Amino acid sequence: MPLTDRIPDRLSQQAERATLWLTHAVERLSDADRFVAADQTPYELIHQSGLLSVRRYLPLSEDEIEIGGERVPVRRKPHRVPVVLVPPLAADPLNFDLLPQRSLVRYLLAQGYKVYLVDFGSPERDHSAYGLSHYTTQLLPEALTAVRRHARLKSLSLLGYCMGGLFCLIYAGWSHDRQIKNIVTIASPIDAHQAGVAGQLLAAMRGPIKLVRRYTGFRIHKLDPARLNVPGWVSSLAFKLTNPLGTLTSYVDLLMNLWDRDYVVQHQTMAAWFNDMHAYPGGIVQDFVVRVGMDNALSKGRVPLGKDQEALLDRIDASLLAIAGTSDKIVTVEAARKVMDIVASADKRFALAPGGHAGVFAGSKAPATTWALAADWLRTRSA
Repeated sequence: MPLTDRIPDRLSQQAERATLWLTHAVERLSDADRFVAADQTPYELIHQSGLLSVRRYLPLSEDEIEIGGERVPVRRKPHRVPVVLVPPLAADPLNFDLLPQRSLVRYLLAQGYKVYLVDFGSPERDHSAYGLSHYTTQLLPEALTAVRRHARLKSLSLLGYCMGGLFCLIYAGWSHDRQIKNIVTIASPIDAHQAGVAGQLLAAMRGPIKLVRRYTGFRIHKLDPARLNVPGWVSSLAFKLTNPLGTLTSYVDLLMNLWDRDYVVQHQTMAAWFNDMHAYPGGIVQDFVVRVGMDNALSKGRVPLGKDQEALLDRIDASLLAIAGTSDKIVTVEAARKVMDIVASADKRFALAPGGHAGVFAGSKAPATTWALAADWLRTRSA
């Protein structure tokens, strides 16, 4: 076909794209949530108490599903041991069910796992005092009790992302729960002084902090935790500043592809993850600044939880898989690898997967790398 004959077709295509671009731009400005595709997997709520809720995801009805561009057959014979997903605090737990084609929940269901999810809710000023002990010795045990009651089984596997992985380890080290068969952590920082720029800063502050503790009565834990609450928008901004160029590039790419509705849905859903973060209660800020950060307690295997309680990570004997992102600037490989030196588990493995802090957990490569690694590792340990 001569070039002159193809010009009308190209003009028509460009006109159609321009119309779609304008339509999507107006729709996004008026109601951006219409483009968010998270939280679409059917579930039942099995427990609700205050901030805490627990979901049980229903088995898939399809014979196969699409995940990460690949067709995944759905296994009909379930594994015996359920998987309990434990999220970090700032990020919405619905990121475990981010997009229909990029949903860790759907992937695990297709692999034959019974899947539960813990939701710690969105804390407000009334929850300012919530610290490590609240989440690891009260809320998480309450959630696991609900799962065991529903599943009619005591044996469980825990899978936690970032701070959620720390909650799993601290709970196991505090409770000595022998019915926790397996723990999977993804991008969870154990050696805080190795955790990127923040870790370097904490390490540099050790000397001055010792002097302050020795010669003054100032203690962060003496402050009113309500004064230390971190709003969700601050967490969102801090996360974006770890990769400002990437944040800018993503919006440029959106402008270039605004005519493509599927692209807009994917972008807006991912953006909701980073834009709609939850607040950090002041109590957890106190604990992370002092115990996890300055004292680097996790790397030493002993985490004080108040009232003569502590988590002893060297008592953990559950099977452990720790996964770190090769390009994670927030939780470096060194920060995550330290868990191998701490836990007493005879069956433990450290693995690397491509991606940064978000990408290793839910990026485009995660289904074929991180998720497949976790599902395959759990398979032989879930009978």
